[in-house]
Amino acid sequence: MGKPTGFMEYDRETAADRAPLERINDWQEFYNGLPEEKLRTQAARCMECGTPFCHSGMMINGVASGCPNHNLPPEWNDLVYRGLWKEALDRLLKTNNFPEFTGRVCPALCEGACTEGLIGSPVTIKSIERAIIDRAFAEGWIKPQPPAKRTGKKVAVVGSGPAGLACAAQLNKAGHWVTVFERADRIGGLLMYGIPNMKLDKRYVQRRVDLMAAEGVEFVTNTEVGKDYPADKLLREFDAVVLCGGATKPRDLAVEGRHLKGIHFAVEFLSANTRSLLDSNHQDGKFISAAGKDVIVIGGGDTGTDCVGTALRHKCKSVVQFEIMPRLPLQRSANNPWPQYPRVHKVDYGQQEATALYGDDPRQYCIMTKRIVGDEQGQVKEVHTVNVEWVKNDQGRMVPREVPGSEKVWPAQLVLLAMGFTGPEDTLLDQLGVERDQRTNARAEYGKFATNIKGVFAAGDMRRGQSLVIWAINEGRGAARECDRYLMGSTNLL
Repeated sequence: MGKPTGFMEYDRETAADRAPLERINDWQEFYNGLPEEKLRTQAARCMECGTPFCHSGMMINGVASGCPNHNLPPEWNDLVYRGLWKEALDRLLKTNNFPEFTGRVCPALCEGACTEGLIGSPVTIKSIERAIIDRAFAEGWIKPQPPAKRTGKKVAVVGSGPAGLACAAQLNKAGHWVTVFERADRIGGLLMYGIPNMKLDKRYVQRRVDLMAAEGVEFVTNTEVGKDYPADKLLREFDAVVLCGGATKPRDLAVEGRHLKGIHFAVEFLSANTRSLLDSNHQDGKFISAAGKDVIVIGGGDTGTDCVGTALRHKCKSVVQFEIMPRLPLQRSANNPWPQYPRVHKVDYGQQEATALYGDDPRQYCIMTKRIVGDEQGQVKEVHTVNVEWVKNDQGRMVPREVPGSEKVWPAQLVLLAMGFTGPEDTLLDQLGVERDQRTNARAEYGKFATNIKGVFAAGDMRRGQSLVIWAINEGRGAARECDRYLMGSTNLL
């Protein structure tokens, strides 16, 4: 694959992102790309390794290793190296419906399992993936491909995030009539309103939605199934139903002062910002502004980073990001060996931008919020914290213990809660009578995706809990395969 000695001859090279102090002045994507010659050189680094772990999609001691979608990087890397871009596109689309999304927002589990990364730097799989699909759209290679024949079967897909879209695309390919229900005003779920525009330009989301519509998928917006559209009506009007509603219950913060004005869930902050940006370029004022405010983001994950980047573009006065866990090591620890995904310290785009603007990484580690204090008008004014250290309790579990004398008061006029999600909302699952697992997710075995209700399947975050876009695509495709098998007795879907 690629050039047999390429991994010895060439160093890893990725395109530098747009300068942080430049990009915080707009909402455009911050990515840059490499010229074709350099992309082919990077593809040449892909080794002829006997076992390409990059597409294994395994879990090793609870940690992901390789692409859950079983994408085939060695094959498309070889084709890019040889200049066969159309053929590379065919291999890319064989396993991934939306490489324009994963090529932007995926943490690249494939690169974490790259054999070249065992003793050196992994192949730049993610950037090559993005380059292939972006070139395909630019060259006009991507065109609507409606199925040649229809089965006459009707399937409802509830939720239009990555799981719902992947499921709809596959079921439509199989010839079924697919209707996707979305409660928001635009299709895309978290792709549209959960991920900021500078990370995933919404033009690319809408472009894919328009392509699917041209292929025969029907999209229904502003319709919440279970509220605007009775859940039992789905069972009467459709031959099968696939639930892809996500895990949209945000984890709350149970501390004194939580009721104060100026405290918001991250999803409220991010979704309102994107909607206002798309509707009016922020001229309608229908968003939560961080302008001129001291902002505290509670939560150290990707959503917290998105809040940091968004607050900076609002021209906040300051921004600090709290993380209750310790900082990850700079290199793999002994209990995180290759080919597990490396759990190491990284500086994401939001932290890069805050550092460039203020001189320091905004993240504070091993810190716990104790209470929030407001002013006479009930507006948040301060966040009181204490540092913690992690120790083993009597059961051998690691728990946080407060460090005496580490109390601190932080000024804050805006507090954003980015601590993840606890599971799917109840209304739809309760109306359908779908059983839940211990984490309140829809109970459906991975690989089969069938719930306890005949003809009703579940996939994505609604089934597995909060996870990655690539896992959602994997589950959407899997649910489509099993739904097709249920409808037709057999399936050709992968």
